[in-house]
Amino acid sequence: MMNEVATTERPLVLVTGVTGYIGGRLVPELFAAGFRVRVMARRPRHLTDREWYGQVEIVEGDAADSDSLIEALRGVGVAYYLIHSLAAGREFESLDRINAQNFAAAARTCHVNRIVYLGGLYPATGKLSPHLKSRKEVGEIFLASGVPTTVLRAAVIIGSGSLSFEMLRYLTERLPIMVTPRWIDTRIQPIAVRDVLRYLVGSATMSPEINRGFDIGGPNVLTYREMMAIYAKIAGLKPRRIVTLPLMTPSLSSHWVGLVSPVPKNIARPLMESLINEVICKEHEIAGYIPDPETELTGFHRAVELALQRIQDRRVTTSWSSAVHAGAPSDPLPSDPDWAGGSLYLDERERLVEATPDQLWYVIKGIGGKHGWYSWRFAWWTRGLVDRLVGGPGLRRGRRDPFDLVVGDALDWWRVEDIEEKHLLRLRAEMRLPGLAWLELIIETDNQGRTLFRQRALFHPMGPLGGLYWLMIYPFHGFVFGGMQRNIAWAAESLPPEGGS
Repeated sequence: MMNEVATTERPLVLVTGVTGYIGGRLVPELFAAGFRVRVMARRPRHLTDREWYGQVEIVEGDAADSDSLIEALRGVGVAYYLIHSLAAGREFESLDRINAQNFAAAARTCHVNRIVYLGGLYPATGKLSPHLKSRKEVGEIFLASGVPTTVLRAAVIIGSGSLSFEMLRYLTERLPIMVTPRWIDTRIQPIAVRDVLRYLVGSATMSPEINRGFDIGGPNVLTYREMMAIYAKIAGLKPRRIVTLPLMTPSLSSHWVGLVSPVPKNIARPLMESLINEVICKEHEIAGYIPDPETELTGFHRAVELALQRIQDRRVTTSWSSAVHAGAPSDPLPSDPDWAGGSLYLDERERLVEATPDQLWYVIKGIGGKHGWYSWRFAWWTRGLVDRLVGGPGLRRGRRDPFDLVVGDALDWWRVEDIEEKHLLRLRAEMRLPGLAWLELIIETDNQGRTLFRQRALFHPMGPLGGLYWLMIYPFHGFVFGGMQRNIAWAAESLPPEGGS
């Protein structure tokens, strides 16, 4: 699928990973630098609400599909590889390797002038964590591809919505007293997201003979303990008390982080393992190709201030949780013909609401996160806790924005699958389930012009366990989904006449 836009003689770049944190922020930076942009996504409809949607070419593609890569890279001068498989679980190393090899081969076939890859900063000696080892391997694949490559190696990236920042934020805010593993005193050289983006854009114009990696980092070298202390001070929190427990393993740490922060344990564990390695820039030779800004690189203190300000102003444009990894529950949608004759359980409810469609939509679009689910709180909390314990996202992912939703947004344990303004919000479950599940909230009007609120919970079981799961939870639907519909309706009816406008 290609979204055609007018073309000029400006250089054409391809950005992959655009549903993720860095990719989504890189696109407008490339526009500002004068590039034409093509983006590749497995599910292009997840991009329809992005502010830059109408300005880019969109090609449907997957790094695992060589033919789609050829289509995406045809005519491209510079290709940004921002794909990581960390959320895919134990097989992420193999997936990263295969995807990088496919991309390198396609770039070579299409005579791409340069590949730009954002990898991880790693020490010169010592055993690497699987996460850093994989990032290093991917960079080496591109450097050996025959296509001139820039590999940017960064440690912790600080910015509103970044995985590293959200983990730091939640650990500091929710644990005034904490028992931590020894990595709390590992030295790290964090970098502000604005400086990462500047290096990424600048890499596009490097000379053809440049084929190498660069360490990139901010001006401060800190321990994680020091980073937490600085964050607490900036956020106006009391000083945190930290006790180090040397015997705490990465596995135990990941469970702990998974319960406290929005980061599920399958992502937290490789990050914990990486924090054991000291990650400090060994060189700053990037400045010879992309000069440092006149006002110097952004320090950690300032990066945290900027991130918190964007959160306060509700300007978090991208989030780590927005990325959809390979293997996540996906199409077909419940409305697709492919469901005909398939096994699909349905819980459907209708209710007349004494409110306007605008008022009802205002409440529906604000569900989840801090606003909650307008239902039996203990049941939702318990189900979220169980999901976290088995490696799912639970309810801690929250929302990117307290009021705005776009297709592809993570919403607690759901993913926004479709939005039709003032009519439909469809959510796809990403909790650990023996099947696929959706929740649809639909606004219609009856033949008398009254507001009709329809709610549908759909479940496609996988095997006998899926059917058993539905039978076990069905008796609770009246409490959970019935209460949810009733309370959403009451909330809409309680809004002032201008509410939801």
